[in-house]
Amino acid sequence: MDYRPLPGGYGFGSSTLARWIEKNLQQDQQARPRLPDGAGTVTVSGELQQWHKITLTLDGPYAHERDVSPNPFTDYRLTATFTHESGTPRYVVPGYFAADGNAANSSAEAGTRWRAHLSPDKVGRWDYSLTLLRGPHVAVDANAAAQASPLLTASGSFTVGATDKTGRDFRARGRLEYVGRHHLRFAGSGEYFLKAGPDAPENLLAYEDFDGTVPNRRRDARPGENAPAGVLKTWQPHVQDWQPGDPTWQDDKGKGLIGALNYLAAKGVNSFSFLPYNAGGDGDDVWPFVERDTKFHYDCSKLDQWGVVFDHATSRGLFLHFKLQENEIDDDRIGHDARPGQVPEALDGGRLGPERKLYLRELIARFAHNLGLNWNLGEENTQSTEELRDMARYLHDTDPYRHLIVVHTFPDQQDKVYPPSWAKVPRSPGPPSKTPGVPRINAR
Repeated sequence: MDYRPLPGGYGFGSSTLARWIEKNLQQDQQARPRLPDGAGTVTVSGELQQWHKITLTLDGPYAHERDVSPNPFTDYRLTATFTHESGTPRYVVPGYFAADGNAANSSAEAGTRWRAHLSPDKVGRWDYSLTLLRGPHVAVDANAAAQASPLLTASGSFTVGATDKTGRDFRARGRLEYVGRHHLRFAGSGEYFLKAGPDAPENLLAYEDFDGTVPNRRRDARPGENAPAGVLKTWQPHVQDWQPGDPTWQDDKGKGLIGALNYLAAKGVNSFSFLPYNAGGDGDDVWPFVERDTKFHYDCSKLDQWGVVFDHATSRGLFLHFKLQENEIDDDRIGHDARPGQVPEALDGGRLGPERKLYLRELIARFAHNLGLNWNLGEENTQSTEELRDMARYLHDTDPYRHLIVVHTFPDQQDKVYPPSWAKVPRSPGPPSKTPGVPRINAR
């Protein structure tokens, strides 16, 4: 009966073991050098143009990505509200801990920077207000957040001009929206979008130039075999496709993958797909955490480097197909209540719990400003209808732009999975600036 998740991503065990781990984690935290908190000021950066990425950076409390009390990912909740001078649209955007604000290049694990992004769909003045809450689990527990008092607040405004982009750059055409038709439509140009591009490799982000990315044991080993680790991708053949002026990090890292996106765009395709989390899956080499099984501590520098790649994809007219999980880790093996046989890597055993909520919130906070993307609930998914609906509802309620939500399953499972999902989840025609609603789950 005394069986619970252990702190620090150490799996499951007794309450006695949990207390021992918690004590030692706090001792580790106290032993790390601590710097003063920030001044509470806010900086606006980015190209102040329609559809472009604009970033608010709060100089707030000092934190380390491995801190446990408070944990900067679960025990702080940054929210930015952006409102156009006309009154609409109004976007409520989740924020995130950004270490020193330059983690992609510095590999920083600690700092005082907290961030939120906006991709504005109107020219003119935008007003913003920031609220930072602190308290146990405020990032993943709505009741805790409602009872918490603000630690910091700030407000201000900035003025947005017209975009200067042309061609296939999504910033020339606007955000892709679901409008009740078979295809997504650009909010700016009104053009419809026919999505076409590679669906592999799923472990595209298993790239040696990303911080904290290591190959794990191969899944194709025979039982009992001491399987060697896999091999990370270099994308070396595409270094030649990188162009002067394209982004890199840490001097010249990233050229291979940035070049690969250039190659796709040059071939005329407009999308690619990837798994942000495949621990326990076929590749077992991609996760957003500081360590494979530490699910409440995110790797700031790795995720900033992912962001460099995703922002470049937007500039090259490439749609981001997020596959949020794969079959091997959606926990189809446990009947959703029994512990024996549970997939250790499955977030909350397939249910919408604190691990899954934080995972989705972090992805939305860091990447939802991109103009063309969808959230795929799972590749070859076998979760229950209730679990799919709970996950879709959370995505819908957290994503300020209401990006399309889809789900993928086996061909012989389509009638079992798809009709129950969409029969009980009415369609949502667009982002909150148009018609509030509940999520539409689309089949693939």
